[in-house]
Amino acid sequence: MIIFPAIDIKNGRCVRLTQGNQKYEEVFYDNPVDAAMLWEKLGAEYLHVVDLDGAFCGQPQNKHIVKNIIESVDIPLQLGGGIRTIKDIEEVISLGVKRVILGTAAISNKELIINALKEYGDNIAVSIDAKDGYAAINGWMEVSNKNAFDLAIELERLGLRYLIYTDILKDGMLSGPNFEHIRLLKNKTNLNIIVSGGISSADDLLELKKLGVYGAIVGKALYTGQIKDFGGIVLACKEDYSLS
Repeated sequence: MIIFPAIDIKNGRCVRLTQGNQKYEEVFYDNPVDAAMLWEKLGAEYLHVVDLDGAFCGQPQNKHIVKNIIESVDIPLQLGGGIRTIKDIEEVISLGVKRVILGTAAISNKELIINALKEYGDNIAVSIDAKDGYAAINGWMEVSNKNAFDLAIELERLGLRYLIYTDILKDGMLSGPNFEHIRLLKNKTNLNIIVSGGISSADDLLELKKLGVYGAIVGKALYTGQIKDFGGIVLACKEDYSLS
């Protein structure tokens, strides 16, 4: 299982939000590059970067910072936040982004998902951000009437292989992931599932590894020091997964 340290960018800084709410923002690094270099030094294999400004306004806003991160580390990163057109995808891949994350587009623009998967294949992931089992859109500000599990099944049928699943009510709460929903996803699909939201301990990560998920995104628990010995945890969770 791959552990992805999360780097959320807002107003040029590395922050964490609670349940995606902009009112509950904590700044951890004035320069997100510093966070990226730290996690690489401590053993990270892959970074998870979110352009929060892009997610809230609907188009990428921090490409210059993403480029600086890519130029400063030797590990790959996946990027999400406001990427809603083929042109957006082309531009961020040209920066050196390894995997592009589409979110709102999974509901609002099925044609984009189809075209993106056809053109870029495994360089595309879709993020389903769920609240009470339904997919949220537009930076989590709206909850759709689309069942998250049904959406995952549809996406797999379209050829998707990498799915990021976030339980919004767990995000930033350090209360543990929604293991029940993750088991359901594992049972209903053959997707490479990357879990996000609520991970607060090494035990959470080891339990996710037992469930057979592909990856786990960890944010607040790393920045607050609640999860310690990051390098040791990486080794404990590591499997022979391809970084493609």
